[in-house]
Amino acid sequence: MVINGKIIADRIFSGLKREISNLGFVPKLIDIYVGGNSVIESYVNIKGRRAREIGMGFEAVHFPETATQEEIENKIRQANSRREVCGIIVQLPLPQNLDKKKILDAISPALDVDAIGTVNSEKFISGQEIFLPPTAGAILQILEQYKIGIGSAKILVIGAGDLVGKPVAVLLKRRGAQIKIADSQTRNLKELSLAADIIISGAGSPKLVKADMVKEGAIVIDAGTSESGGSIAGDVDFETVAPKCSLITPVPGGVGPVTVAMLLRNALMAAKARH
Repeated sequence: MVINGKIIADRIFSGLKREISNLGFVPKLIDIYVGGNSVIESYVNIKGRRAREIGMGFEAVHFPETATQEEIENKIRQANSRREVCGIIVQLPLPQNLDKKKILDAISPALDVDAIGTVNSEKFISGQEIFLPPTAGAILQILEQYKIGIGSAKILVIGAGDLVGKPVAVLLKRRGAQIKIADSQTRNLKELSLAADIIISGAGSPKLVKADMVKEGAIVIDAGTSESGGSIAGDVDFETVAPKCSLITPVPGGVGPVTVAMLLRNALMAAKARH
């Protein structure tokens, strides 16, 4: 069965739209991105469209590839002080000449709705988070919507990145899941994936997970996104893997829409706290 992330996301958006209409003001989300990348631009456009559909303001701030650290940090600090702003996000990856950590840490923790700055990352790991990291929250939402029990399941998380792998592992461990994590150094990936009841992949490596790595009846959540031939590709070789799965998410249309919904939920929380 193919999981339709859009249906789950639309339910969340409906609730957010009702809440925003009762706020009495229009909160604004700011999305900062650097350079020209068609995939990043498509992400920005999707977030903007969804924000506007639920009545939230949206401002895309585009810096050229030549932008300096100081210019970007100054823009973030200005945005921090604007009362209508309910969230600031920075699209990754950034050009290598920029200090990613300093840029992310320039965002006020109260507006760090991606939960990726140092303060919010540490709060999340310690269980005291202001916001759930959106992709990890989206994966949890999907598991809950489809009533997938994780307490006794063997779960493999592929990828140990800050956006997907690390936070989803933390979130599921809190709920008593048995988790193994595979990263680029893992040599027995096929062995680990064949033993898993649930595979969650966020490696950003197109078609990394193939049919001979997945056991019959497994659940596969593909949260990996990367550019392949000018379009967005997932980590899973969907056409060959899907027939073996009891549940699988496609890319696009699976985890992505729910992640945007969870991001905007965080922004609404920030708006309420700020006003």
